[in-house]
Amino acid sequence: MFGTVVVGVGIAGLARIRDLMNPMPSSPSEHLKLVGFVSRRSFGNINEAKQISLEDALRSEDIHAAFISTENRSHEETIRMFLEAGKHVLVEYPMALSAKAAHELWEMAEQKGKVLHVEHIELLTEEYKQLKKEVAGKDLVKGTLHFTGSVLDENKTGFPAFSGIARLTWLIDLFGDLTVTSATREKQKDKNYSRMTVHFQTANK
Repeated sequence: MFGTVVVGVGIAGLARIRDLMNPMPSSPSEHLKLVGFVSRRSFGNINEAKQISLEDALRSEDIHAAFISTENRSHEETIRMFLEAGKHVLVEYPMALSAKAAHELWEMAEQKGKVLHVEHIELLTEEYKQLKKEVAGKDLVKGTLHFTGSVLDENKTGFPAFSGIARLTWLIDLFGDLTVTSATREKQKDKNYSRMTVHFQTANK
């Protein structure tokens, strides 16, 4: 069995704990054992999974891999700690708040002989796979991707572009590399409202 720890118990972290506690039959998850979870908040146990300290998770010889499901801004530091401790790492997208940091982390994982995997779960959904089939072989003339959500704490999630970067990877995966041609941001603090509008161009304009 491959010992794992889940770091962060938001929506993604709780889903990880649930799936590790109840793996699909005959799936690779059956070979993973959840040793515990790490959180800044005090929970005790969640669905029979026990809470452990970050220090214990880093030191434990029973833990071989960490699943990082914290806010974007803390990903880089947490990845570094687990790689330094000799653990494999799976992290929710995005891995870091800069491409430079991401390349440094991949180099570090390679030097340590560990797997560093960034998971963008939305690209594995049936809905997305269907969308990809529909656009295959077609030329993009013009299109709009619009999504909404609650206003996020920028101290934890990073600049608003990072709140939506998971959606932008849809476009790159579907249509290739994109160039930013313009970007604007509108904020209405009294209404707790923020909107970012970005225009992109594909390689063939």
